Amino acid sequence: MTSIKIRIYQKAAKKPETTITIPLDVFRVASKLIPKKASTALEKEGIDLNEIVKLSKNKEVRGTLIEIENPDQRIVVSIE
Repeated sequence: MTSIKIRIYQKAAKKPETTITIPLDVFRVASKLIPKKASTALEKEGIDLNEIVKLSKNKEVRGTLIEIENPDQRIVVSIE
């Protein structure tokens, strides 16, 4: 089953502190239900949910979609 994976790493950690796995079909529906305030906060971090939904429909797109780094943590969003 194909899923969206969101991994959050603290500083220079090699293993994620948090891993969130969302089945792709659920993600496509749930992304429409996210409040505008939350969606805006994600966009400020460079995460465009609408673009991720578009990419997820292409069966050839797999692997890391977005990697965001700041001094405290690293966030990796991927399709697996």
